Order: sequence, then structure tokens, then C-alpha cells
Amino acid sequence: MKWLSSLFIIAGLVCLAVFGYQYMQTEQAREQSMAEAQESISAGGQSEENGMPINADDFDPELYAAIGTLEIPKLEKTLPIVEGTDPDALDKGIGHLLNSVFPGQGEQIVLSGHRDTVFRNFDQIEIGDQFTVTMPYGTYTYEIRETEIVPEDDTSVIRSMGEEVLVVTTCYPFHYVGNAPERFVTYAYPVDSQ
Repeated sequence: MKWLSSLFIIAGLVCLAVFGYQYMQTEQAREQSMAEAQESISAGGQSEENGMPINADDFDPELYAAIGTLEIPKLEKTLPIVEGTDPDALDKGIGHLLNSVFPGQGEQIVLSGHRDTVFRNFDQIEIGDQFTVTMPYGTYTYEIRETEIVPEDDTSVIRSMGEEVLVVTTCYPFHYVGNAPERFVTYAYPVDSQ
């Protein structure tokens, strides 16, 4: 019986080591994305072709590129936004859905992130809270006017809205163990842009 308890202890230590390693890799990837986003913002979105500043309509980042930051004042967080929403992109930060537009383009902008990494404490978010998105070509502030909870496979939240709306999604319930069956969705509307 003593060997069985030793086996459980060793298995537990291995699990902790694997979790620790994965956590450190995710943190390093997020820090690197944040540095890349801040560098891009500082450069002012200069075009590589002609050195001229770009605008929202000319912005065309590569997949997995760090494209900007999302500030959540309520949570005292500033997080990198990465192009794409597949697992590789979400390991680096908040993902921007490829077929949605960018701030300043007058339509739906969709950002997604994990509830247990970038959107930890997202259960504190309320209507009236703000998000600030900083891109290489400008800063955009949005105020949350509506939230909803939808099934994980409900794609009806991705749609043409006829106006600029920042849609931020994460898994729900927030403290669920395993793959969460629903999504928490916020709809935030522009209050200021520069």
C-alpha cells in the first residue's frame, strides 16, 4: 500500500509540474504579445511600404500578430490583442475574430479570450463599464450597454449590426471546471475616439 501512496504523490507532482510549465509558457507568450503590441502602437502604424501612417481602413495585420491593446479600467488590466481566435492566438492574448472589422470601421468588432487567463475576474464586469482599445492608428473607448449569455455553439452574436459595436466574449460560467457550455457576451458602444 505504501507504493500506491507514493505513486499518487508522484502523479500529483507531475501534474503540478506540467500545469506550471504550461502556465509559464502562456504568461511568456502574453508578455511577448504585449511588448509587440506596444511597439506597434508606438510606431504609429507606419506602412512598411512607404513609411506613411496607416488608418483604420488600411489596417491589414497578419495572423497571430499583436495588433493593439484592450484596457479594462474596472479590472485594472491592459491586455494584448492578437489577430485570430484559434487556440494559438488565444494563448498569446485576446483574439480578434478574423471576419470582424477593426475599431474605427463602423461595424461589429469581435474580441474573445479565455475566462481563466486574460478575462479572469470578468464576473465583475457590469453595464456602464468601459473598454479602451488602442490600435496603431488611434484609441477608441466603448461603454458596455448590454450583456447576454448564449450557448457555446450560438454564432448569432456574430452579425452585421449597422453601427460600430465592440463585442467581447468569454466562456461562461466563469468558475466552471472544464469546457464551459456557454458564452458571456458584452456589447459596448463608442463613447469617444481619437
